[in-house]
Amino acid sequence: MSAHLLEVRDLHAYYGKSHILHGVDFHVGEGEIVSLLGRNGVGRSTTIKAIMGDVPPKGSILFKGREIAGLKAHQVARLGLGYVPENRDIFPSLTVRQNLLLGEKKAGHKGRWSMQDLFGVFPRLEERADTPGGVLSGGEQQMLTMCRTLMGDPDLIMVDEPTEGLAPMMVENVGRLLAEIARRGVAILLVEQKLTIALKISHRLYVMGHGRMVFEGAPADLAANEAIRKEWLEV
Repeated sequence: MSAHLLEVRDLHAYYGKSHILHGVDFHVGEGEIVSLLGRNGVGRSTTIKAIMGDVPPKGSILFKGREIAGLKAHQVARLGLGYVPENRDIFPSLTVRQNLLLGEKKAGHKGRWSMQDLFGVFPRLEERADTPGGVLSGGEQQMLTMCRTLMGDPDLIMVDEPTEGLAPMMVENVGRLLAEIARRGVAILLVEQKLTIALKISHRLYVMGHGRMVFEGAPADLAANEAIRKEWLEV
């Protein structure tokens, strides 16, 4: 079995004839927070979608030592890989509570997270438990999407741009939730634009440019590497 929870080797992906990923290599260890940084359009979201099977992958994707490249998204999810897409995929007409129940892996399965746990981390969701998801603010919907994914008790959760368009206070809430998720032994692969949150909570960071990894290191390494930041991150 691979020592890593998730190990991606020589991953390629295409949209139609466009070659988006050009041999991506990276790994995520158990309980580790790993951030994937880079400008828009370099292939970060495509990387997550290829792992989930939403985009056909070419290459090797090992999860808990098992090859998952080519599986369908629901099969990947069943193995313990959670995915929080950027578009906040909630059921707008269902209440917060109903949305969370839909995330449960199997009825009666006791995972790391109960609804009460999640309400403990996010009192705001508990206050709105009987409110339809569609009337929540963008930030609250982001929280709901993450919490719904956690109800499925994943071992690794991939979160795509969770702080996009959120107010600074909500960004802090998201950061707190991510830290709490990791504290409970769930690994996180975070696609993020905001360098500050990534530097604050990550154990390791990767920077992507033009469909491949151009940097890997600890937050301190990236903070010290002005050339990489200038070339690949700064707008």
